[in-house]
Amino acid sequence: MGDPGPGGVSKNKNPHVSETPATQLLRANKVAFTEHPYEYLEHGGAQHSAAVLGFDPFTVVKTLVMQDQDAKPLIVLMHGNRTVSTKNLARQIGAKSVEPCKPEVAQRHSGYTVGGTSPFGTRRQMPVYIESTILELPRIAINGGRRGYLVGIDPQVCVALLGATPVQCALAE
Repeated sequence: MGDPGPGGVSKNKNPHVSETPATQLLRANKVAFTEHPYEYLEHGGAQHSAAVLGFDPFTVVKTLVMQDQDAKPLIVLMHGNRTVSTKNLARQIGAKSVEPCKPEVAQRHSGYTVGGTSPFGTRRQMPVYIESTILELPRIAINGGRRGYLVGIDPQVCVALLGATPVQCALAE
């Protein structure tokens, strides 16, 4: 039997997870999601959460807070086992350059602790860009607004709720 992926059954037997701004937004919009808590590892990233939960890292989506040359923040949603080509991203969104925000800046923009950043329920409205191949997946696991907590959703929710714009900027890790 294969990997159940983000839509499958988690090894955890539905432990209670308190609400986050992300889950509040999803519930308010009647979005069906599954909860996948796991033991957070500092600097473990999406690869770690995928391994612990038994998910394919391609289906675990990381939320990256970046900024353009004018320090305007933006969010990039990327496969857990891919990195962002900032050069390709900048060209596609009409920016001169794009770079990751420093952790404290990312936290100020999103309202989330780095490692627990969700694109849903951010403190500040930011444009959201999503690697186009993510939208081809039936289900994804994405941060639910806290370290050690992913939610399984249909990736189209990112377009419907966040207005995410598809881009092609993935590089193999």
